[in-house]
Amino acid sequence: MNFKRLFAGLVIGLSLSGAGLSCTQQRDFQADAQTSPATTQQPQTQAPERTPDVPYVPTPEVVVNRMLQIAKVNSNDVVYDLGSGDGRIPIMAVQRYGARRAVGVDINPERVREANQNAQKAKVTDRVEFRQQDLFQTDLREASVVTLYLLPDVNLRLRPKLLSELKPGTRIVSHAFDMGDWKPERIENVDGRTIYYWTVPENIPANLEYIFGHC
Repeated sequence: MNFKRLFAGLVIGLSLSGAGLSCTQQRDFQADAQTSPATTQQPQTQAPERTPDVPYVPTPEVVVNRMLQIAKVNSNDVVYDLGSGDGRIPIMAVQRYGARRAVGVDINPERVREANQNAQKAKVTDRVEFRQQDLFQTDLREASVVTLYLLPDVNLRLRPKLLSELKPGTRIVSHAFDMGDWKPERIENVDGRTIYYWTVPENIPANLEYIFGHC
């Protein structure tokens, strides 16, 4: 019996059970986790700061590509990917779309190590940085584009930080999950996956004004 796969399935099931996901979203999320390619395990040099908020489930490349297209990433942009996993979004942002810089944030040192290896292979280490960090502690003020593939409750907890730290006009793109009553400006289906898009408004609507810790 593959105990690692069994344990991963249990973690995903527990993470999703209270997140208010539809049956279709749960199936997609679990299917991704089960079919994700295995990565070479190396000894950890630094323990995670705390338990990750979401399991590692990579975004399909076709969805990554469309997320960056919808955000209109260009040479003026600094892209932050929160929960960056193997680094595919930051790497594609600079390699294919010419982003000035890209920063990936992940709390798991294994994912950060893997992402750095992938950046080296792609020869983009001069413009891509990966940080082992709690995304709720990350300073987002320099970002002009933020990408997400988290969970509904994590998106809601993150929303006050996005609205308070990001400059008006900053683009936010989320794979699979929305942000409650903050209505997206665009919703698109790609290969059976949903992408949500927002821009940070100049004046935050009253229903979106949250104090840190509210959610």
